[in-house]
Amino acid sequence: MDYKAYDRYCSDGIYFVTRLKENAVIEPLQSLEIPEDSKVTMDEWGLVGSTQKRMKHKLRMMETTDSQGNFLILLTNRFDLSCDEISEMYRSRWAIETFFKWMKQHLKIKHFYGTSKQAVHNQVWLTLIAFCLLMLAKLDANVEHSLLQIQRWLKALIWKPYAQWIGRMKRKPSRKSAGRKRLEPT
Repeated sequence: MDYKAYDRYCSDGIYFVTRLKENAVIEPLQSLEIPEDSKVTMDEWGLVGSTQKRMKHKLRMMETTDSQGNFLILLTNRFDLSCDEISEMYRSRWAIETFFKWMKQHLKIKHFYGTSKQAVHNQVWLTLIAFCLLMLAKLDANVEHSLLQIQRWLKALIWKPYAQWIGRMKRKPSRKSAGRKRLEPT
């Protein structure tokens, strides 16, 4: 945990939501009321860090569960949002991380064609546009295929008529695999 960075974020007006490590030293200052139907089990203001390495700014700490039911303590400098909104912000970060991982793996952003700030921004924006167009094509065609498969068909049929690409997406699989079968011991 980089407490100096978190203090700098607070001083510079940069908001953050992060997970607190299990061994972090916490000094609770004030407990906040939690709504009855909340997924959050604790909401407190406090100071984080030991006496030698303590943050100057007070932060908000919330205890909630992740999608597997594991307890997490979230740390934030957002005092204006409800505890459930902050909890959902943290959960939503996985969708963002998964999106960027997918984008990096499948939309060829592994290396940049230019080194200037503008060149990098342009390539990221073009990648985002490509992702959005693929998603719109998938939604418009109303198919269950993955975006990766749709992108592969587009690549293979790039100079063919649009109807051919849509037809390929709507075609049912030609073979039905039952998967690998376990051999029975003899």
